Amino acid sequence: MAMNPYGSVILTLGMTLTIHILAIVSWLLALGWLWQAAAALRGMPQLPDLTCIDPESLPALPACDGPDLTVIVPALNEEKSIEATLRSLLASSGVRLQIIAVDDRSTDSTGIKMDTIAAEALGGNYSHCLQVIHINSLPAGWLGKPHAMSIAAQQATAPWLLFTDGDVLFEPRALELAMREAVALEADHFVLMPTAIQKMAGERAVLAAMQAIAQWAVRLWKVTDPKARDSIGVGGFNMLRRDVYAQIGGFEALRMEVLEDLRLGWLIKRAGYKQRAVLGPELVRVRWMKGTFAVVGLMEKNAFAAFRYRVGFTALACAGLALYPIVTVGALAHGGWLLAPAVAMHFAIGTVYLADRRLTQVSPWHVILFAPATALVTYAILRSMILALVRNGIVWRGTRYSLSELRRHAGNGW
Repeated sequence: MAMNPYGSVILTLGMTLTIHILAIVSWLLALGWLWQAAAALRGMPQLPDLTCIDPESLPALPACDGPDLTVIVPALNEEKSIEATLRSLLASSGVRLQIIAVDDRSTDSTGIKMDTIAAEALGGNYSHCLQVIHINSLPAGWLGKPHAMSIAAQQATAPWLLFTDGDVLFEPRALELAMREAVALEADHFVLMPTAIQKMAGERAVLAAMQAIAQWAVRLWKVTDPKARDSIGVGGFNMLRRDVYAQIGGFEALRMEVLEDLRLGWLIKRAGYKQRAVLGPELVRVRWMKGTFAVVGLMEKNAFAAFRYRVGFTALACAGLALYPIVTVGALAHGGWLLAPAVAMHFAIGTVYLADRRLTQVSPWHVILFAPATALVTYAILRSMILALVRNGIVWRGTRYSLSELRRHAGNGW
């Protein structure tokens, strides 16, 4: 049967229109990423690197009668990592620490290991104090981690607080350098970006892609600018003055906050305090992602919370992220002049990887895996939203939190 000539014309026009739309979207994405690349090349070198600073050039720590820094380490079922974390803190030099380890309802040997190390520290030759708090129940209206950190902060005696995690490793001089740099920068809130321990190419690909994507929301070099909206908070290293912590309401103000680390940074910046982010490769390390696909589980409770539990906003973000793999596949399938914006986009994203390399420790060549890594991150975000909607809440560490309660405490701003 002969093809209807009108149908053939419509099909041709449709394909032509699709190709032109794809070209327009491709160039818009390419231009956006080129702008991000230029910003990153200018901005990332502005971040101080503690490993490149002469310690003698930093001011000494202010004299005080007690510890210089209270380190708060909440942990729930972290028996595999908590011992290494606490021993690395006890090995810290150049600073006096009050270490408060919180066993937050663990059902494994986390609490036992904390008590064992505390007993050793008490009888050993340490200049630091290690105390352990055991929490057996969670009050209504609280998430576990904010509650654990709030309880520990009430017993802090140092002028500075450091909130960290039970799987973070510290080099001996990391805390001294961080505190002295914080004093030099007159910071109220100081974030030393942890180095991710990466053992697989897929882990590196996902980490680099997430950092490049995150730059659209947070420019690390802008957190110092009081006029910029950018703020930072990192669960592995949130250090702030104890009086600032009290002024913003502490973790009592973040009782039902899933992203308590980011939200803490947001509150500090919004309150007008001085925030600083610095680099220090290998000074603070964490194995954040164990395997390429681990990001899916890690983002289960976090991703929807990052969009303040708003379905439309989350769906729009996922659609934007999905554009890159779609455009890449479309350009490769069509070839010809559609390859030009695709090449420009890859070049720009590779440049962002290059600018971020001091932070991520990932080669720019991993940009060839940006499309599948972005697709995986998009899936993780969608899965986080769908699970929360189906469950009408989130389930984390064996406790369910209703979506209505989470939304009520979330607020809208970032």
